[in-house]
Amino acid sequence: MEQNLLIKGDNIEALQWLLDNGYRGKIDLVYIDPPFATGGTFAVDSDGRVATISKSSDSEIAYTDTLKGKEFISFLKERVSLIYELLSDNGSFYLHIDYKIGHYVKVMLDEVFGMENFRNDITRIKCNPKNFDRIGYGNIKDLILFYTKGKKPIWNHPRVPCKPEDIAALYSKVDKYGRRYTTVPIHAPGETKGDTNREFRGILPPKGRHWRCSVEELERLDDAGLIEWSKTGNPRKINYADEHMTKKAQDIWEFKDPTNPIYPTEKNLDMLKFIIEASSNKESIVMDCFCGSGSTLYASEICGRKWIGIDQSDIAIKTVEKRFKSTGLFDDKKYDFVDLCK
Repeated sequence: MEQNLLIKGDNIEALQWLLDNGYRGKIDLVYIDPPFATGGTFAVDSDGRVATISKSSDSEIAYTDTLKGKEFISFLKERVSLIYELLSDNGSFYLHIDYKIGHYVKVMLDEVFGMENFRNDITRIKCNPKNFDRIGYGNIKDLILFYTKGKKPIWNHPRVPCKPEDIAALYSKVDKYGRRYTTVPIHAPGETKGDTNREFRGILPPKGRHWRCSVEELERLDDAGLIEWSKTGNPRKINYADEHMTKKAQDIWEFKDPTNPIYPTEKNLDMLKFIIEASSNKESIVMDCFCGSGSTLYASEICGRKWIGIDQSDIAIKTVEKRFKSTGLFDDKKYDFVDLCK
């Protein structure tokens, strides 16, 4: 794929067009944020204001979200089945949905991808707390369902920065130089034969356990001052906080949506960059077939990925093209435009 693609058209037709034009098994990452079966109509006023309930008389409909229940699930499944064919064997799929319909959508995705390829139900905190006077707890989250096509997907082990309070809790010790640290065991469950079961500084690993690394490596760590010995002679490895300033990403994310979106239901750009960097490589193709304002495409460009965007809304396509021109990242040679509505 030499050029990025922006396709205007019904995404069923566009996905089939991609299959017919050599993209089967070529896409490493798909993120979609489809309609949430809310029954609403989303519009943009002439001054660019995004509106749902309070629409002015000159507002232009961006898209409608009127499908519900089984009809909505069937609508999604038809598209997801084509997406599955376009994904590479190392591909990943993220579907953004709300809490009212998300669990029914998961059952459908289990059928398409297989339950064994379900990876996460990610909780995404989308907004500040609400104070509505109604029965039930305030809703500040939606869901992202994460699947892979196979057992060996692209996975770049995403990590997030540790907060100061995390550092204080995780690294509670302080050495004579003022460096925060913690210690961890140098042995692991299970007995072994050979080097990881030999004596280290005159002691053997505890019964039923083995050294986590070779005795030579333990001696190197000890000589470097990275083994702490307790008063009872128990060795533990030293981990310094300033060498471990990140932690493994978990399944609750706080990526709040823009307060002044340029398109209805526009999603957080940092969240999309996070997904793209986690589940694709520099040579990967990323696709969003409900691309709306083009946030996924923009994030892909920033992250150095190729991208394919699909939407049938005139407003969406105009918004994407306007956004591209305003960023300075794009020019006429960076993407091809395919119009399937002609």
